[in-house]
Amino acid sequence: MRAVIAEDSVLLRVGLVKVLEAVGFEVVAAVGDATELLAAVEEHRPKVVVADVRMPPGFHDEGVKAAMVIRRQWPETAVLLLSQFVEERYAADLLATNTSGVGYLLKQRVANVDDFVEALQRVAEGGTALDPEVVAQLLVRRHRDPLEKLTPRERDVLGLMAEGRSNAAIAAALVVSDSAVAKHINSILTKLDLPPAEDSHRRVMAVLRFLEVG
Repeated sequence: MRAVIAEDSVLLRVGLVKVLEAVGFEVVAAVGDATELLAAVEEHRPKVVVADVRMPPGFHDEGVKAAMVIRRQWPETAVLLLSQFVEERYAADLLATNTSGVGYLLKQRVANVDDFVEALQRVAEGGTALDPEVVAQLLVRRHRDPLEKLTPRERDVLGLMAEGRSNAAIAAALVVSDSAVAKHINSILTKLDLPPAEDSHRRVMAVLRFLEVG
């Protein structure tokens, strides 16, 4: 599975290359700015891109803008953005048109290699990975009716759903059975007037749209 990395910090860029290669990705390019990123994607057509939100020359939102170009011109390429801080609007920009094959994580998540790799693989396979801190802020911001209808456990489940986790992953995180998770999700969808859907991407899209990200 081919990957392109865009990160201006040489140390982090080298570290990401080593992590990806260790789990079977073929890193076909590792670049330091958004212009080089777009050129690398056009040349190599990777399965996934891992990119910093802020890159030269302005260190503002170059990575986000490049990611949106990639999603528009090469929709088969998944994109995982990394950010130093929680910046909801960047997550919203990335997720505004499509929640399949996209992710937004804080850089600190890279330190937990297993979790980072799991999120990256989920994105590369067409899923979604949204940082728990971003989800938490969205839930706090939207903590009013109809979210007020949800029980504390249902809000926990909703947060993990919004991160892009499967039912099995939610069950493991909350130490409950798969059937309990399914019941919570059905209850959440009913309370939020969202139609039940077997397809996980549609489910995540529905949740993220409700959270006013999509």
